[in-house]
Amino acid sequence: MITFIVRRSLLSLLTIWALSVISFVVIQLPPGDFVDTYILDLVQGGDLALPDTPAMRDLADTLRTQYGLDRPMIVQYFKWVWPVMRGDFGQSLVFQQPAATVIGERLLMTVLLAGTTAMFAWGLSIPIGIYSAVRQHSVEDYTITFLGFMGLAVPDFLLALWLLWVTFTYFPDHEIGGLFSREYIEAEWSWGRVMDLISHLWIAAFVVGTAGTAALIRVMRANLLDELHKPYVVTARAKGLTEWKLILKASNILKKS
Repeated sequence: MITFIVRRSLLSLLTIWALSVISFVVIQLPPGDFVDTYILDLVQGGDLALPDTPAMRDLADTLRTQYGLDRPMIVQYFKWVWPVMRGDFGQSLVFQQPAATVIGERLLMTVLLAGTTAMFAWGLSIPIGIYSAVRQHSVEDYTITFLGFMGLAVPDFLLALWLLWVTFTYFPDHEIGGLFSREYIEAEWSWGRVMDLISHLWIAAFVVGTAGTAALIRVMRANLLDELHKPYVVTARAKGLTEWKLILKASNILKKS
C-alpha cells in the first residue's frame, strides 16, 4: 500500500512538472510577450504616445530586463518555477496584486461551482432515474429518455449561449453572465455579495451539470433495472416487502456500490 501511494505521488509530481513545461512553452510560442501587450494597452488607453519611439523602446527593454523576459526560455522557466516550488506565486502582471490572491478567489469560485453542480446532478438524477426505471416503457420513461439524450447531445456552451439569448431578449433587466452582478464583482465580501452569488450560481450549475445529470439518469435507470431482476429482489418481493421499500433498498445498494 505504501509503495503504491509513493509511486502514485511521484507520478503525480512528474505529471505536474510535464504540464508546467508544456504550458510554459505554449505561452512562449506566439510572437510578442507581456511587455508588448502592456505597452499596447497603455497606448490604447491614452496613457502613452505611439509605441514605436525611442522612449517606448527603452521602457520596453527596461520592463523585459526587470521581469527576465530578455533571458533564454529555459532560464525564464526556472526563474518562474523555482519560486512556485517554494510557495511564492509572484505578482500578477495583469491584476497588479499577488498571484496567490487572484488564484485563491477563483479557486474558491471553482470549488463552489463544482459542489453546487454535483448536488444539482445527483439530486435530480437519482429520483428521476428511479422513476424512469419503475415506469419502464411508459410515456414518462420515453420522455425522460428523450430529454436525457438531448442533455447529452447539447454542448454546455451552446446551452449557455441559448440562455443568454433568452435572457437578453425577454428579461433584459436580469443579468446571468458570470457569478456576480456588476456592482458586486470588485466589492468586498458581505451578505449582499453572498446572496448575489447564490442567485447567479444555480444558473451556472444548471449549464455545467446538464450533461452530467442526463448521464447519471441513464446510469441509474439501467443499473436499477438490472438490480430489480436479481434473486434477492424476487425473494424479498415474494416475502411481502412493499414495492417502494424494495426499490429504495435496491437504490441504496447501488449508491453504496
